[in-house]
Amino acid sequence: MATAAHLISSNLPSVKQLQCFLAVAYELNFRRAAERLNMTQPPLTRHIQSLEALLHQRLFSRSTHAVILTEDGRALLARAEKILADLDALSVDSLSRPHRLRIGLTRTLDFTRIPPVAARLAQLDAGDEIDSPDLTSARLLQCLAQNRLDLVLTGEKGASEQENVRYRWICREPLLVALPTTHPASRQQQVSLDAVNDLPLFWFARRANPAFFDKCEQVFAKLKRPLKKVNEPDDSLTMLAYIARGKGFALLPQSKCAFNQEGLCYRPLRDDHAQQLHIDVYAATRHNDARPALMQALEKLSNGAP
Repeated sequence: MATAAHLISSNLPSVKQLQCFLAVAYELNFRRAAERLNMTQPPLTRHIQSLEALLHQRLFSRSTHAVILTEDGRALLARAEKILADLDALSVDSLSRPHRLRIGLTRTLDFTRIPPVAARLAQLDAGDEIDSPDLTSARLLQCLAQNRLDLVLTGEKGASEQENVRYRWICREPLLVALPTTHPASRQQQVSLDAVNDLPLFWFARRANPAFFDKCEQVFAKLKRPLKKVNEPDDSLTMLAYIARGKGFALLPQSKCAFNQEGLCYRPLRDDHAQQLHIDVYAATRHNDARPALMQALEKLSNGAP
């Protein structure tokens, strides 16, 4: 019973404290450690101070020029590494349950408006295990690499960590031109990008989806005149309101072209541009994850795909 009481004590170090300790121990620099953990320096320092107070040990010797592990810090280093490695292994082991899959869907697309994919997702019968976080494809792939998701539906392949990710092509999503109804190109059945070159293009940052960004930029480079680009707002409805007022145009996945507003219309791209400007949707999984439930999910998602 004494051991059990110890294990549920509220005076144990937290995982976050140990992660902060290891980051500083590896970097021997608080600023770099904070960057490594995607946090600011003040909370990192507070976590270290709280850990030192909890253990009644000084873990680092700090000066204006250097950060050095103390003898107690060096002793904690190996133990903290083992604790976090065991926790990571526990997380991986918990994923081995055959029917528990965590699926992330890119915010770029509305899969409920892509009938084949929506039907295949319904077949998975994963219930609450399907997540739809408001994340870009790039961020979803990071979550996949970090074992926080098991399968993601992403627009285009990731630009990095390809050796750790397995991709299976699911479908191709066309792009439509969202433009003002007052623009002459709105009267065309299909729109060429050259026809809307007098309007600025609402465009995104490359880091959100490098592969798709680069694919589009290759097409843009061949236009008669370079496109003028402006940063797209975080809120897509705000962007569409700007377009309806004649402030620019956008290239949107067909599944995201459901919002109607006076002054706004959607038109297909001209065939030569449509053949190059589209979104290839892939199911991405970790390369070394071959659980039967995951393989079955992949088969269902790619059913009918060439």
